[in-house]
Amino acid sequence: MQIKQATNIEVKKNNRNRIFRYICKHGTVSNPDISYDMKMSLPTVTQITKELIEKGFVEETGELQSTGGRRAKALSVAVNVKQAVGLDITKNHISFVLTNLTGEILKYVRIFLPYAHEAAYYRRVNEELESFLEESSADRKRILGIGISFPGIIDLDRQLITYSHVLGTEMIPFDFVSSFFGYPCRFLNDANAGAYAEGIRSDERERFFYLSLSNTVGGAVFDHHGLVQGNHFRCGEVGHMTVIPDGRMCYCGKKGCLDAYCSAAILSDAAGGKLEKFFELLEKKDQRAAEIWDAYTGILAVAVNNIHMILDCDIVLGGYVGSYAEPYLSEIWNRVSERNTFTGDRQFVNSCKYKVGAAALGAALEVIENFVSQV
Repeated sequence: MQIKQATNIEVKKNNRNRIFRYICKHGTVSNPDISYDMKMSLPTVTQITKELIEKGFVEETGELQSTGGRRAKALSVAVNVKQAVGLDITKNHISFVLTNLTGEILKYVRIFLPYAHEAAYYRRVNEELESFLEESSADRKRILGIGISFPGIIDLDRQLITYSHVLGTEMIPFDFVSSFFGYPCRFLNDANAGAYAEGIRSDERERFFYLSLSNTVGGAVFDHHGLVQGNHFRCGEVGHMTVIPDGRMCYCGKKGCLDAYCSAAILSDAAGGKLEKFFELLEKKDQRAAEIWDAYTGILAVAVNNIHMILDCDIVLGGYVGSYAEPYLSEIWNRVSERNTFTGDRQFVNSCKYKVGAAALGAALEVIENFVSQV
C-alpha cells in the first residue's frame, strides 16, 4: 500500500511538473488545450492547474476566444513570481543577468573587474550584485539563487572548481565562494552554461555541440535537455585539442592547441583590443582583417569538421566570436564542407541564439530549471 501511495504521489508530481512546463512554454493556454495536447483527462488537468494557481505559480488572465461553446479561462505562468541571477566570471570582467521563470532576460550588465582569488574580490562581487538587483528593482524574496559560470573545471561530485588555467587558480570549494552571497549558489563551467542557455528551452535541436569562441575556447555537449559532463567533468574541452602539432604556444603551456588559433583575442588584438572593431574592418573589406579572418576560419573549419566527425550532431558557434558569426556562416560552412567526407550532409553549423550574456543566462537558467523540476 505504501509503495502504491508513493507511486501515485510521484505520478501526480510528474504530471504537475509537465503541465507547468507546458504553460511556461506556450504562454497563454486553457485547460482544454493542455488536456488535448498532453493527452490527459480534463478533470486531472483542472485539478492540477487549480493547485498551481493556489501556489501562486499560475494565474487566470481572462478568457480565450470562444470556438462555439463556453469560453475557456486563459491561464498563464506568473512569470516573475520567482527569479534567478546569473553571474559569469571571466579574467577581467563579470556579467550579471536577471531572469524569470520563462527565461526572459530582465536585465543584463557587464562590468570590468579583474579576477583575484581573494575574499576582497568576492565581497566586491557581492556588492556589485546587490547594486545590480537594486537597479533592477528586484524583490529579494523572489530570488531563487545565483548561478555562477566559471572558466574552469567544475567537479560537481567533489563540489570544487578544480582547475582554471585562465584565472590561475585551483581547488576552490563551492562553499568558499557561496559564503560571500546571501543566496543559494549553483556552479557551471562557462561553455556548459552557454550551451545550457542555447538548449534548455529550445525545440530546434535535441543534441548539439556548443563551441565557445571567447577569449578562451571551450565547448560543451548538450544532449536531450541536459549537459554531458564526462567522467572527470572535462567533456567538450576542445580548446586544448591539438590542431597543429608543435604549433603556437597555448596559455596552458602546450603547443598547437585550438585556443592558440581560435581565441577571440586573435581577432580583437588586430583591432586595438575591440572585437566589434575587427568585424567592422572585415565588413569594410580591410585587407589585413581579411587575411587574419581567412587564417582563423581555416583552423576553425578543421576543428568543426573534426568535432562533427566524432559526434555527428549540429555545432553551434557561441562565445564572443559566435555572436558575430551569423553573416559569415555560409563562408565558414563552405570551408567546413570542403573537409567533410559526407558532402551530402545538410549544413550543421549554426550561430548562437544568445549574442550577449549567454554564460550568465545559462547559469541563471540552471537555477530556474532546478526550481521548476520540483514544482
